[in-house]
Amino acid sequence: MKFTEEHEWLRVEGDLVVVGITEHAAEQLGDVVFVELPEVEAQFAKGDEVCVIESVKAASDILAPVEGEIVEVNEALSENPGLVNEDAQGDAWFFKMKIDDLSVLDTFMSEDEYKDFIA
Repeated sequence: MKFTEEHEWLRVEGDLVVVGITEHAAEQLGDVVFVELPEVEAQFAKGDEVCVIESVKAASDILAPVEGEIVEVNEALSENPGLVNEDAQGDAWFFKMKIDDLSVLDTFMSEDEYKDFIA
């Protein structure tokens, strides 16, 4: 897994990148009550708003960590947004993106670097 300074995680699955938020981010948000997912086939540039998460504390935007096309969204989050609090770095992924160059992921933090970042 790779991690961003915006508290997102990225995992490669074949030629796709799976994106979610970290356990740290989920803890900071508190109880998640709503997740607005992007449309499949939507194109995003790095830094574009892709999702909105609403919790009992606040609403937060999830930004595209890389440029690419959404190829799948996690519909389970629409039905059970609390899954983000239960399994942020597992079953609560937000979307899968197809990107042109997987080597761009080398610019993100490793798990150890992310742990240092949030310490």
